[in-house]
Amino acid sequence: MPPGLMISAPASGTGKTTLMLGLLRAYRDAGLTVQAFKSGPDYIDPAFHHAASGRPSYNLDTWSMDANLLDGLSARAAGADLVLAEGSMGLFDGVPLNGRSGTGASADMATRNGWPVVLVIDVSGQAQSAAATALGFRDLRPDMPFAGVVLNRVASPRHERLIREGMEAAGIEVFGALPRNSHTEMPERHLGLVQALEHEGIDTLLDDAATFIRDNLDLQALRAAARCNPMPEAAPLAAVVPPGQRIALAQDAAFSFVYPHIQDGWRAAGAEILPFSPLADQAPDPSADVVWMPGGYPELHAGRIAAARTYLNGLRDFARTGPVHGECGGYMAMGQALIDKDGVRHEMAGLLGLVTSYEKRKMHLGYRMATLADGQKLRGHEFHYSSILEQPDAPLAEVADANGQPVVETGSRRDHATGTFFHLITAEGT
Repeated sequence: MPPGLMISAPASGTGKTTLMLGLLRAYRDAGLTVQAFKSGPDYIDPAFHHAASGRPSYNLDTWSMDANLLDGLSARAAGADLVLAEGSMGLFDGVPLNGRSGTGASADMATRNGWPVVLVIDVSGQAQSAAATALGFRDLRPDMPFAGVVLNRVASPRHERLIREGMEAAGIEVFGALPRNSHTEMPERHLGLVQALEHEGIDTLLDDAATFIRDNLDLQALRAAARCNPMPEAAPLAAVVPPGQRIALAQDAAFSFVYPHIQDGWRAAGAEILPFSPLADQAPDPSADVVWMPGGYPELHAGRIAAARTYLNGLRDFARTGPVHGECGGYMAMGQALIDKDGVRHEMAGLLGLVTSYEKRKMHLGYRMATLADGQKLRGHEFHYSSILEQPDAPLAEVADANGQPVVETGSRRDHATGTFFHLITAEGT
C-alpha cells in the first residue's frame, strides 16, 4: 500500500474538508495518483473526494467493519502514489468498544494502517496556547503515528509567528498556515455539505481550494511525512449478500446514498445494478429481482416525487409481486406521506403506512445494530432529522445503538415492502 496521511482535527468544523479537497486536487494537478478514504460513516465527503481526485473514495470504519473488509478496502489504494484519509468529528471521537476491535474513531484507522495524523487546528482567538492542544493530541495515544499540524484561520503574519514559536518549543512540525478565507469553504445544508452532484461550480471550487492550499502549505514536506504499515494483499469481501441478481437502484439527487463498497460487493458477487431516477419520472425495471431505494434528500424534492406518476405507478406495480426495500430517505418515499419543512404534505408511494415530517425536526444520529427475524445481524448508522408521525406496520428488526440500548425506530414491513432509517454498512457472517 502506498504511504498515507490521516487528515484530522480536534473537533468538527475546523476545516478538515477544505484542506482535504485542496490537497487532493493540488496533488492530482502535480501529476500524482491519490487515493482518498473517509474514516467513519459519511456519504457526502467521499463524493467530493471523487470529484477532487478522479478516483472513488471508500469509507473505512473500525466499529462496523471487520479486519478482512478493512484490509480489502484499504487495498483499493494499490497503484496510487499517496493515500489521504479524512477523519470524522474529532480525532479520538468514537463509541465504547463493547467487544469490537475499534471505536470508529479516526485515531483507530490512523494507528491500524500506520497513517501519520495531520491535525488541523482552528487557531482563532489563541496564539502559543495552540501548541498545548497539538501536544495533547500527539501524546494521548503513544501508539498512534503523528506527523504535525496545519494552522487554520490565521489572522495575520504576527499571529502565525506567535503560534509557530509555541509549536517549535513543543517539538510540533507545522506544515502550513491557512489565513481566514470564506471563498474556499464548502456550502452547507441541513444534513451537512451540499452533495457533489448538486454543486454546479464544483470544479472551480476545487481549483480554488487547490490554489489556496498550494499557496499556504509545504506540499513536499507533507508528502514526505506520509507512512503506512505493511498490509496483506486482499480483495474487498462482499459487505452484504446482494438482495437479488438484478437490482433496480434509485439514483439521482434525491436518492444517492449508497456506499461504494456495498455496490462493489454486489457486483463482485455477480449482481447487476439497474439504475433509475424517480426525479426524472423513471420506473424501476420490471425485470429486476428487487428494488432498492437508498437514502438521500427526498424532503427537498417531495413535490416532484409526488408528481412523478410513471415512477410511482411502476414502483407500486413492482411491489405487488417483488421486494422493495428503502433506507432513510428511500424509506420515507415508500411511505404514505412526507411533510416538508414548510408543513406541506406530499403523498408518497404508499407501500408502507409511514408518515414522516421534516417540519417537526429532531436529530437522530449514531451507530446501529439491527437483528432481523431470521437472526441476521446488520451493522450501520442512522443520521436524519425527520420525525415519524405514523408507523402502523409491523417492525422490521430489533435495533440497538452502539451501547446496546434499544432504538425505537425499528423500521417496518408490509407485504413485499420493507424499510428503515438505518443505513446498512455490513452484515455479520458475510
